[in-house]
Amino acid sequence: MAVDVTDASFQTDVVEKSKTTPVLVDFWAPWCEPCKTLTPILERTTDATGGQVVLAKVNIDENPGLMQAFGIKSVPTVVIFKDGQPLDAFMGGQPEHMIQNLVTSLLPDPTQVRVHELLEQGTEQALRDAVALVPGNEDAVCSLAEFLVRTGGAEEALTLLPRIPETERVRRIAAAARLSLNPVDDFDDQLQSLLERVRDDEAARQEYLDILQTMGPEDPRTAKYRKQLTARLF
Repeated sequence: MAVDVTDASFQTDVVEKSKTTPVLVDFWAPWCEPCKTLTPILERTTDATGGQVVLAKVNIDENPGLMQAFGIKSVPTVVIFKDGQPLDAFMGGQPEHMIQNLVTSLLPDPTQVRVHELLEQGTEQALRDAVALVPGNEDAVCSLAEFLVRTGGAEEALTLLPRIPETERVRRIAAAARLSLNPVDDFDDQLQSLLERVRDDEAARQEYLDILQTMGPEDPRTAKYRKQLTARLF
């Protein structure tokens, strides 16, 4: 179902909405003859998506601010919004098959939709199914690895993570996995003990870094211990 958008409601009905759902913005006017053909086509094709693509209609006679903001020179003009930003635009009437192709191109990938549903479920089997669908997807792999670390499967988590590029999230999970295999009761005591060996002992150096990664940059001790590590190594 199309929504009539005004200067006042554009931010909510188009910009914010497009962050989750693609929006076609139809700039039209009551006196525009091509609009009388294009708008019904836009309504039919977007309605057929069941809400996966939304149509927002802007009457330029009643909303001159939006007309000026988008530099609309003639109507009909359709602007495609996605992820909060204008993605593309076209002017003038278009045949229905062209509009259908456009709307279809904006529909979410069924695989990604399924993966999102599985990640939302969050069970072990759902997360494994998500990884099976998209083996190289960071969110799927990391979500399963995090689950495994929490439930005693740290060794398997460490075998999963090399499938994807190393990111801050990957490093954090790997550190947590390694530490869960050799739990540390007191980070301060352990760091002080490891500091004596980090220069020549690779395992000690890795454990030291894992503890810092687990503590995170928000912990005020992290910067201090990183400086001590640097001083010891260099």
